[in-house]
Amino acid sequence: MADVNRGNRPLSPHLTIYRPQLTSMTSILTRITGNALLISALLVVWWFLAAATSPEYFEMANGVLTSWFGDLVMTLSLWGLWYHTLAGVRHLIWDQGVGLDLETAYKLGYAVIGGSFVLTLLTIIII
Repeated sequence: MADVNRGNRPLSPHLTIYRPQLTSMTSILTRITGNALLISALLVVWWFLAAATSPEYFEMANGVLTSWFGDLVMTLSLWGLWYHTLAGVRHLIWDQGVGLDLETAYKLGYAVIGGSFVLTLLTIIII
């Protein structure tokens, strides 16, 4: 049966209508960091495979991962690892039914963001 009111119905809400909230942005960033960590893990596996293949191939892979670009990728991966871990802890807290009110959710979001930067810096300093 044809929908005769098709042109009169309101459109679905679009992203431009909503103001981004911290909880939605941290959720999206959790997904992004999870995918980025997969790519970083593949780079580390490539490095290990190069080490097992030949000295020349390892030198090439090691040169890429120890270049300024490799250092940047690994540092961002370290931040992504800490961010993803802290976001997972926040979700474990939420799974217990704690911190679901807006004020606490925002505090936890800021704690995840700030904590990931602090832990990244501490890891770089210590290692």
